Amino acid sequence: MTGSPEFGRGVPEEMSDEPKATGSARTSRTGFRRFVPTWRWVLGGSMLVLVLACGVLVAGYLLVSIPPANKAAAAQTNVFLYSDGSQIARDGEINRENINLAQVPKSVQEAVLAAEDREFYQESAIDPKAMLRAGWNMVTGGGKQSGSTITQQYVKNYYLNQDQTLTRKAKEFFIALKLDNEVSKTDILEGYLNTSYFGRNAYGIQAAAQAYYAKDVDELSTSEGAYLAALVNSPNAYDTQAHPENRKRAVARWHYVLDGMVKKSWITRSERDAFKFPEPGRDKPATGMSGQRGYLVEAVKNYLISNEIIDERRLAAGGFRITTTLDPKRQKAMGKAVEKRLMSKLKKDRKVDKYVRAGGTSVDPKTGKIVAMYGGIDYTKQYVNNATRRDYQVGSTFKPFIFTSALENNSKTQDGRSITAGTIYDGTNKREVISDGNGTDYAPENEDKKSYGQIPVSQAMNKSVNSVFAQMGVDVGPKKVKRTAIDLGLPEKTPNMPEDGSIALGVATASTTDMAEAYATLANHGKRGHYSLVEKATHGGEVIELPDRDVSEQVERSAADSTTAVLRKVVQGGTGTAAQSAGRPAAGKTGTAEEDKAAWFAGYTPELATVISVMGQNSETGVQKSLYGAAGLERVNGGGFPAEIWGDYTKAALKGQPIRDFDLKTGGDADIPGTKPPGSGDPSAPPTGPTSEPPTTGPTTPPTDPGTPSIPPTGPPTDPGTPPTGGEIGGDIDGQNGGDNTGTSGGPGDGGGWQGGNTTGQPASAARIAESGEEWEGG
Repeated sequence: MTGSPEFGRGVPEEMSDEPKATGSARTSRTGFRRFVPTWRWVLGGSMLVLVLACGVLVAGYLLVSIPPANKAAAAQTNVFLYSDGSQIARDGEINRENINLAQVPKSVQEAVLAAEDREFYQESAIDPKAMLRAGWNMVTGGGKQSGSTITQQYVKNYYLNQDQTLTRKAKEFFIALKLDNEVSKTDILEGYLNTSYFGRNAYGIQAAAQAYYAKDVDELSTSEGAYLAALVNSPNAYDTQAHPENRKRAVARWHYVLDGMVKKSWITRSERDAFKFPEPGRDKPATGMSGQRGYLVEAVKNYLISNEIIDERRLAAGGFRITTTLDPKRQKAMGKAVEKRLMSKLKKDRKVDKYVRAGGTSVDPKTGKIVAMYGGIDYTKQYVNNATRRDYQVGSTFKPFIFTSALENNSKTQDGRSITAGTIYDGTNKREVISDGNGTDYAPENEDKKSYGQIPVSQAMNKSVNSVFAQMGVDVGPKKVKRTAIDLGLPEKTPNMPEDGSIALGVATASTTDMAEAYATLANHGKRGHYSLVEKATHGGEVIELPDRDVSEQVERSAADSTTAVLRKVVQGGTGTAAQSAGRPAAGKTGTAEEDKAAWFAGYTPELATVISVMGQNSETGVQKSLYGAAGLERVNGGGFPAEIWGDYTKAALKGQPIRDFDLKTGGDADIPGTKPPGSGDPSAPPTGPTSEPPTTGPTTPPTDPGTPSIPPTGPPTDPGTPPTGGEIGGDIDGQNGGDNTGTSGGPGDGGGWQGGNTTGQPASAARIAESGEEWEGG
């Protein structure tokens, strides 16, 4: 029986009712599960975090007291300096007049609440969600964001400062909580209205009412109150007098405020629909900002704010010492040139002369520093800065960007020919632009309704032929043209820069500063970095971080240098010959806005890129005016006053510096021969007017039969052919490719190749010319 399974061997383990060993549950947590906390750990940890958080909040509330008012915000000034350390101006006198909340119309109070904090009377002093979002953005570099209630904003304005730091945010949090418990909502709103910054150096709504509408706060209408409420969000951007180009944004913000008042039932829909935008009055700058000083200070402030270097409200609070890149000698030279060439020729009894304004900006292409700026005759008389405003068409000064884009994108004409300076286009007046073989109903008019027939691109640039560049813009593609303009330096949000055929005729309304930066990129062989107006900025012991230059090639050097070569001819014998007065090798382009409301000259030497614009505007109404008859002339164009001002300024600005020629490489390694300036005694000096002689930057041996440019073929050529007087691609006197007049390769060339040739054979731009079998026209 002992051998029987029922006896002596016991019950099988799996059928036993005995409990298992107590340690089996613990040993069953193997693998990654060992690292997963149990629910007991999760609950305990959460409780611990909650207790600690509550402890921190209680401690913070008890330890942080309400400080005295921030006296520094009302006491400090900003100091603005030229690049040599001499003073431009000081600003920062606080314009503030405190009022009682009862003096502010109820509708104006509600407008401010609609703009900044619609639940002010119902909510807590803080908005945790908004604060967390703002804090996360600051930590992760996602951009600065307020995330503040009116109570928090008041604490920041009155008790703390404008620093965007987590420490200041933490103090703001606890002070706001304590203030909300100790001070009534009406007192907080009153304090907020007295401390908020509205722009124009106006602190508080009473000062703002006077600054924008020349009336006391109790006289403000609901519509005017809504505009002032809109300003609190971004005073610099929404001042329609200082920045007319931002009017749409300002009006949109005004609508936002009124719509908020409707949603809160503070006004009816019919009342809201009856309101018209209340245009603010012109600013009255302080007398210490007369002359050019006010324009320069305003430009520097806008630069710091728009590039997010210094917060607008912190800058307004004062205490900064700002050294600019502006050169006082060049600044004086630009003002003197405008006075001599333009302002001295205007008469008070000639009506149109009262409309004449001028603006200009000069940039060092190598450093990206803005070295001079002309904003107008006097900041206290003409408030809008003509050097930074973006509301006048740039006209034909945009045409070089189209040509650069064509080379950059290896573009072809409608019949398949590569676009180069020698490509033949139809310059007939009002010729319809063709796209993919179809008409477009777009037929722009040439200046003076002149037809040019078959004309190469270089000559079309010289004569600024609209019909040619309207077609080229479509050949390249408007989107590509716009991209190239942005790559060169125009802001992406340049007003009126469309992605359609009209972009080619310069309908964009860039500033002289924008255009100077773009032309500086051409002067710097297609390289561009961050342009600067500020050399150094400090606040007490704090050194403000400025953007890095970050130079990079934005367009191919061959494309930029080929554009420069073409623009040399505009100065040598085209519409810009007046710029020869600079006495240096120069490249440039003239331009005229629609209805002659503005005339431009954009040009550069190897050392300096400068853009000058003469504009027409009624100072009383702000309406743009035609320049017909100004200074007693039938019309004003870019080759007149703007080019003359440019020449005088450039000559003075570079006085004492050695004369340099352009170092052009249109695709190879060898430099293209340049031209000595007029009056140098060199027989190759550019003529004073149009010439049929070959350019010195082009082949040193003229074509055997210059004749009339050939009519474009109906299709792409099958045989690229051979240039009339050079090797296959050319060759300079030290070239490796090109050979003599008949060779295709071999020893040094004799200078008869395209543009003097280069040392690398088939560069992109040269190859395109060889492909079409055409000569380079216009250097």
